[in-house]
Amino acid sequence: MAEFINMLTLFLQTSVQMGTHILFAVLGGIMCEKIGNLNLGIEGMMLLGASVGFSAALATANPFAAVLAAGLAGSLGALIYAIITITLRGNQVVTGLVLTIFGTGVTGFIGKSLAGNPLPDAVQKAFSPVSVPLLSRIPVIGQVFFIQSPYVLAGLILGVLLYFYFYSTRIGLNARAVGENPAVADAAGIPVILYKYVHVILGGFLCGLGGAYLSLVFVPRWQENITAGAGWIAVALVIFSTWNPLRAIFAACLFGALRGLGFKLQNVDLTIAGTRIIFHSQLLDMIPYIATIVVLLIITRRKKKEYQAPAALGTSYFREDR
Repeated sequence: MAEFINMLTLFLQTSVQMGTHILFAVLGGIMCEKIGNLNLGIEGMMLLGASVGFSAALATANPFAAVLAAGLAGSLGALIYAIITITLRGNQVVTGLVLTIFGTGVTGFIGKSLAGNPLPDAVQKAFSPVSVPLLSRIPVIGQVFFIQSPYVLAGLILGVLLYFYFYSTRIGLNARAVGENPAVADAAGIPVILYKYVHVILGGFLCGLGGAYLSLVFVPRWQENITAGAGWIAVALVIFSTWNPLRAIFAACLFGALRGLGFKLQNVDLTIAGTRIIFHSQLLDMIPYIATIVVLLIITRRKKKEYQAPAALGTSYFREDR
């Protein structure tokens, strides 16, 4: 029994690690969509964060500088998106897709000089797992959530803080009002354009951090197409989490667990009625994506207000149209 609990604890601990980059990206997507902007460029911003963060780590050997550079790279991509969609009122879907293409191209160019370079020891050491006093002693939960890299812990804390921000602070409630009805929010004296710019840029910063987690912590070395489509999964998980940061933590951990399950099943040698069952890696890789589709189908059938997207999501706002 003790051995089973240890195996389960290790599996859950790994699941949290495998879902951290998704968590940052989902939180970034929620920041954007809560104020009414649909940004499909999460994948591009993650790639920018991954490549720029890794480049900064090689150049400075400073973990803080690497993380800051990654976030700023994601913010720069988000700023381009914001100018086109908020100021120029361009199509949000098309702009998001272009941002992904842009991020992929820039990352491909930067990545040519990154391959084969080891991450500085100072950076790797800074992101090695730490134990949170007292909390890490809690059975199972303590090891799963509180013996982790500072990067992982930061993602979990950020999810909780964003929940309280959107649901318990005046600024957060104003942001939600902008996402529901920007014209009414504007009439109430809320600076709609400012709120949109700030939240879109901060959302890009978080997406950049999500990409940097892969290149600085999880891998940690440079790989071409390092995000492997994680940005698109994040777009779906924003809906799965019903735009709730706390549910985003659960969604990211669930995705990580499903990915971890796929890796575990590759090593299983199962024989039923004399027939050997082989789990092909390509099919196992599909598990989290299939699960995401199933959950989205279930969520979209629910009609409760709490499960619905912000009413003005995807709609450009022009003050003179009020």
